[in-house]
Amino acid sequence: MFDPVPAARPAEGPALRLSRALLSPWSRFSLLVVVLLGAASTMLLFEPQRLLASGWPPQLTGSAAAMLFGLAYGALTVAFVPRPLLNLAAGALFGTQTGLAAALAGTVLGAGVSFMLGRVLGQDALRTLLRGKLLTAADGMLSRHGFRSVLALRLFPGIPFAAANYCAATSRMGCPPFLLATGLGSIPNTAAYVIAGSEAASPTSPLFLAATGFIAVSALGGALVAWRKRHRLGRGTAKG
Repeated sequence: MFDPVPAARPAEGPALRLSRALLSPWSRFSLLVVVLLGAASTMLLFEPQRLLASGWPPQLTGSAAAMLFGLAYGALTVAFVPRPLLNLAAGALFGTQTGLAAALAGTVLGAGVSFMLGRVLGQDALRTLLRGKLLTAADGMLSRHGFRSVLALRLFPGIPFAAANYCAATSRMGCPPFLLATGLGSIPNTAAYVIAGSEAASPTSPLFLAATGFIAVSALGGALVAWRKRHRLGRGTAKG
């Protein structure tokens, strides 16, 4: 006889509306921007280039110093400090073997932090902001061939380190293959810069000349790979 009275929806309180606003994609993206701006500002105040001029604090030596350098390396890459500068410093401060280990550990650490920041705080907003066939093509390539693609980017550096990290975070690529590809692909160029830093006092030595020659060849190869990838993505978007 009587129609059922629909249940009244509970009114959203201020706390619920505030939590939804704070957890929205654009709020998280704004937090990511604030974090990165803060990191970059700290880097400008710290002036990491002083490592090459004044060296490492004398009270820090041995494996503890190398571990601390690796942690600082990772944090500085998140703050957009160029990796070649840090790799040269690693070689100059710790020599080839210890410097390479510290630099590679810092590389993987910085890549992982950047990837997780981009994935947690920026993925949803960036995918909305960067809609289009180019993003779809890049996402498809990283989703299907993520390990191989990131490995190529690290072996032939044509894209800045931070840009590659956040591009991978925006895609559907998993974190473990991203870190593995980063670690393996970064070995050759990182080793070349570390060797150049460790042999900087002898610029005519065979090791220094071989390292700088490898850096030049890899830079040329990176430019070629980047050019080919750009045209391949362009053709893919044109067909779509």
